[in-house]
Amino acid sequence: MNIIDLDNQTTLHVDTGSLEKIAQSLTKQSIEVIITNNASITELNTEFRDKNVPTDVLSFPMESEMTHMPLGSIVISEDYVKEKAAAFGHSEDAELSLLFIHGLLHLLGYDHEVDNGQMRAKEKEIIQTFDLPSSLIIRTEEF
Repeated sequence: MNIIDLDNQTTLHVDTGSLEKIAQSLTKQSIEVIITNNASITELNTEFRDKNVPTDVLSFPMESEMTHMPLGSIVISEDYVKEKAAAFGHSEDAELSLLFIHGLLHLLGYDHEVDNGQMRAKEKEIIQTFDLPSSLIIRTEEF
């Protein structure tokens, strides 16, 4: 069963199979994944977070109590995927997976800005389970 609904607005290669495995380990609900560029994600970040800068990933949870509704949408910047993959020396697929995990945890209600490390711990667990690079852990522990 496919739970990833991909809207790739870029030329970035997206391995939906990898994202499906990660998603299915955490939820049975479908998830919209939008891959866009820095200009588009800046517009969203400005509109919804009042921050007029590009960002790597945004999450938009579905505000519904209805069953069988999508969990929400994850928007990822192709520019950040390419930049961080190059900076940390791993594949773009791995970077995309790392950002997807971060966004998915936000959809599931985790919030690193207010919790006591629960989101970071869950990210670390998933990253290790799927044998992904630990660069996200390193980056997020610096905050």
